[in-house]
Amino acid sequence: MSNLVYVLNGPNLNLLGLREPEIYGSTTLDEIAGMLEDRASELGLTIDMRQTNHEGMLVDWLHEANANQARAVLLNAAAYTHTSIALLDAIKAITVPVIEVHLSDPKTREAFRHLSYVGMAAAATVEGLGPQSYLVALEKVARGEV
Repeated sequence: MSNLVYVLNGPNLNLLGLREPEIYGSTTLDEIAGMLEDRASELGLTIDMRQTNHEGMLVDWLHEANANQARAVLLNAAAYTHTSIALLDAIKAITVPVIEVHLSDPKTREAFRHLSYVGMAAAATVEGLGPQSYLVALEKVARGEV
């Protein structure tokens, strides 16, 4: 089994630390990457962390994770979570398990955020724990829960 875990991040997550800190906190995406790399190393996993503002790139990266036989994908699709049937279809088309990750809890926010196309196909969801959401998802991978 591969030890490679893709961590894919969608639109506007490059602005973490600056963007609406009252919702998303003050931790940057680079800081989250560092935390994940440290923990992954302890768990014998390798992280491939990426961010894009483009929906099709996320689809391509999901396909790539499958082609590379990654162990799992942690996917914070951000706003695309609630709009992207393309991501839903991509997750359904691959065999690599996908864990949906959110810093905030979408169910406590605006009504349009309550629908998750990603969640319809994801093997698990971790939300509302701030940066710890990523670490909890990584632990699920390490324990073989997905």
